[in-house]
Amino acid sequence: MNAPLVHEKVAVRQVDLNAAGEVRRIDAWVRGQTGATPFHLPRWLQAIERGTGNRAYCLVAENEAGDLEGLVPLHAIGSPLFGRALVSSGFAVGGGILAGSQGVTDRLADAVWDLAGALNCPTAELRGGAIPHQGWTIQGDAHANFERDLAADDEAQLLAIPRKQRAEIRKGLDKGLVVETGNRARDLDWHYRVYAESVRNLGTPVFPRALMAETLRAFGDDADILTILSDGQPVASVLSLYFNGAVMPYWGGGVWAARALRANDVMYHALMNHARRRGCTRFDFGRSKVESGAYFFKKNWGFNPEPLSYSTRTADGRPPRDVNPNSAKYRSVVAAWQKLPLSIANLIGPWISRGLG
Repeated sequence: MNAPLVHEKVAVRQVDLNAAGEVRRIDAWVRGQTGATPFHLPRWLQAIERGTGNRAYCLVAENEAGDLEGLVPLHAIGSPLFGRALVSSGFAVGGGILAGSQGVTDRLADAVWDLAGALNCPTAELRGGAIPHQGWTIQGDAHANFERDLAADDEAQLLAIPRKQRAEIRKGLDKGLVVETGNRARDLDWHYRVYAESVRNLGTPVFPRALMAETLRAFGDDADILTILSDGQPVASVLSLYFNGAVMPYWGGGVWAARALRANDVMYHALMNHARRRGCTRFDFGRSKVESGAYFFKKNWGFNPEPLSYSTRTADGRPPRDVNPNSAKYRSVVAAWQKLPLSIANLIGPWISRGLG
């Protein structure tokens, strides 16, 4: 009996993301919500739109007094290769509906599906967040998140890492690697050079450089890049977001030489210490596909997987959008991409990846 009553008392509307007052109001509200992520912030929506060209939307639910009761951030992702989808949030591992009750959740979910229809998107995806009651397919066994507290100091942080992984970090620390952090043009150049090679080696197209640049611009001091140098050359690099006391290493990777140097191990250990000195108390290692290499890598660092639930809805008779690089249909494509010259992969990759979202 409660859900219909909530529906009557809550109004859903689309926010003007160019209205500074609205943006400040939403930013403050999001930061106070349990389950909020940086992907719920207007600045994320705006950075993705500017960096990829995919239109951003934000739906809010308000009570009769005009107070916020719920929110869902969205991007309309369009691609001639992968079709169209309305996603919360685009290019994010999180997002979904923020709401204090099931009634508000369902009201926002209905509004998302209505907007998907208006935008000619046969698929809608909610990445985490509150789960709608009806009409959506829920998948809770495909992804997991990894997050834990940071230790009190550098030595305690190292000792908090399981012995086998700690030994790998010590090997890397003995190789004379240099750690650099910042959010200047030099840092972005280093990062994109490393990241582009890393994802090519994995067989996936690189995101546009503008996506990283716009994210740094939008987040300001709440984002930076940590790069590991060997003999003056970048070998591993990660762009991180800082939100509500947690650091999230988001876009990161290493070149071929990074593995022998243990550069990725040194990178994440250095980021933990850097984040604590910035005032962070949590390390959010982010989402990984269950049973993937990244999944086991994070477990080796002593992080416990926390299952994530994703909600998907598709138009009648339409298959769900498949952009999973581990899908059997893309196996041969991934293998071929890994063999591309880096210059060619970097040329055509951003055009393809804009539609992955």
